Amino acid sequence: MTFNRKDCQVKRRKPSLLIAVFAACAALLAVPAQAQNLPDFRTLVKQNQAAVVNISTTQSRPEGAEGFGFDLPENHPFNEFFRRFGQPNMPAPRPAQSLGSGFIISDDGTVLTNAHVVKDADEIVVRLSDQRELQAELVGLDERSDVAVLKIDASGLPTLKLGNSDTLEVGEWVLAIGSPFGLDFTATQGIVSALGRSLPSDSYVPFIQTDVAVNPGNSGGPLLNTQGQVVGINSQIYSRSGGYQGVSFAIPINTAMQVARQIESQGYVSRGWLGVSIQNVTQDLARSFGLDRPRGALVANVLEDSPAAKAGIEPGDIILEFNGQSVSSSSALPPIVGETPVGSRVPVLVLRDGKRKTLKAKIEELKDQDGRAVPARSSQDESMTGLGVQVRDLTDDERETLGIERGGVVIVGMERDGPAARAGIRKGDVIRRVGRSSIDSARQLRKLVDDLPKGKPVSVLVQRGDNPLFVAITIDD
Repeated sequence: MTFNRKDCQVKRRKPSLLIAVFAACAALLAVPAQAQNLPDFRTLVKQNQAAVVNISTTQSRPEGAEGFGFDLPENHPFNEFFRRFGQPNMPAPRPAQSLGSGFIISDDGTVLTNAHVVKDADEIVVRLSDQRELQAELVGLDERSDVAVLKIDASGLPTLKLGNSDTLEVGEWVLAIGSPFGLDFTATQGIVSALGRSLPSDSYVPFIQTDVAVNPGNSGGPLLNTQGQVVGINSQIYSRSGGYQGVSFAIPINTAMQVARQIESQGYVSRGWLGVSIQNVTQDLARSFGLDRPRGALVANVLEDSPAAKAGIEPGDIILEFNGQSVSSSSALPPIVGETPVGSRVPVLVLRDGKRKTLKAKIEELKDQDGRAVPARSSQDESMTGLGVQVRDLTDDERETLGIERGGVVIVGMERDGPAARAGIRKGDVIRRVGRSSIDSARQLRKLVDDLPKGKPVSVLVQRGDNPLFVAITIDD
């Protein structure tokens, strides 16, 4: 039986039939009202897809890929054969390529994407909605948060509006636009299914969990709310097959922008460090510590001379609040600490011996295993279009090993037929001087090369191991 609004005009019918008709009419009239509450995804896609880009990267074949494509052990019997007769000519492996997504946040060409999309890339190409393909410069990336910043040479570009990921709620509608499997401008929708998720490999990101269909190639694309604002960067999926299985994770845009601003301003990401090992509070542990329910982060160990030790935090303390923010579980603490400005003194509320106590901790900078600030791979890695090399600044340890007092940049990637390769320069060489100018940084080298005369040889001092040597390079016209 089908119904329309005329069916509501019923006269002299049986009560049971009358009730059924009225119920059907009510359901029919309710459909448009329910539809009005659903977001208009058509409008969202039309308004925002032009600012979403496809990202493809190319990685040169690794060193030692000649011949059979792998290195033989030093004492292998085939080595003597190859020394006498040469290695067979095998087809060169094709450069590795990957596909991902990104989105434009400034009309002069700043693009956000995932770090894993562009990591170790020798060449990055951004394809716009008008099918233009532009070379992108890697401004920097941060593997801990999986955020990367790119720059393309363009102006007047469409951009996406940034939202506030802190106001997201579970059950809220969201839309993803990206290039799954290389299929440009694909839109998928769903809801926020959880907030503040901590994944084993990313303890400094409180991920947004959604049921939006995200697949390989969606990485780096925007997650939009119903106002068309970016609230996250699609980053990971939970999958046992490699494909979408109903759970995806996005980096909150507030976290991503905090990282991006640091990359652009200082070249690395500074994170707060407390210096504790923590664990979850179970139901039994909660009872043993006098808590009404499991919550907080249980301190298992305090590192010597750390901010926590100086503040008086002890093993067995349960951190309930940090800098005024409630700590619901152990996984909630690292992102809060990481976002705390280095050098600030913050209150830490702990439960000790059944009593609450507020301590003051002065936050220090998170260091890597060698004691240095954890860098973003920023402007130290740049594509040198003039020389045909990709370089980064030397670390202090590398300078000490090579006996270089200051300056110098090491070659980490090369164009196979570029000017440097034709001059005999190799990957791993250190560029110390171009012409009469000493090289102190990757940025300086790029600027210097851009100003060199084309078609004329210029002397370049490189260091290969312990041996310095000059080579003449001619920049292409």
